[in-house]
Amino acid sequence: MKKKKVEQSELPGDLSQSDLVERFIRVNHAGEFGAKRIYEGQLAVLKNTKDAAVIEHMKDQELHHLETFEKLIVERKVRPTVLHPLWNVAGFALGVGTALLGPKAAMACTVAVEEVIDEHYADQAAQLTEDERELRETINRFRDEELEHRDTAIDLGGETTPGYPVLKRTIRAGSKLAIWLSERL
Repeated sequence: MKKKKVEQSELPGDLSQSDLVERFIRVNHAGEFGAKRIYEGQLAVLKNTKDAAVIEHMKDQELHHLETFEKLIVERKVRPTVLHPLWNVAGFALGVGTALLGPKAAMACTVAVEEVIDEHYADQAAQLTEDERELRETINRFRDEELEHRDTAIDLGGETTPGYPVLKRTIRAGSKLAIWLSERL
């Protein structure tokens, strides 16, 4: 008797592809909104500095990402996270807080967040089937832009800010928690 190979998606507790896609759209919408708010918070403090144009460019790319996921939320009838109001305040506060520590700390925030998003988007792209090729391509394109943000932040001294290891670990942990919560709530 030949045993049937169990596919990963057939394991108890695994989400169906359609449930995964809903989760991905919900969390990515939340994350792009949070990223936009982080950059808005940073700009509120650093608007008259030499780094403002760079932050504005990153914010504009995040706004494009957000608009894309807003369209997907509507098209695919995905429920947004109930934590949207929290991410509104938390994102802005994180942006303001890191910017108040200085431009390098604002860039350290970008490095930490974008490293988490890189891993997050890579994991999502790997889980999408060929039926979701267009969504996978969108996620990969946005991932490339997030990596550009990380690299720019490194070039602007993000990794040289005082207390960088602690700041990075804290922001990464908060970002991972926000992802986990937004996927589910």
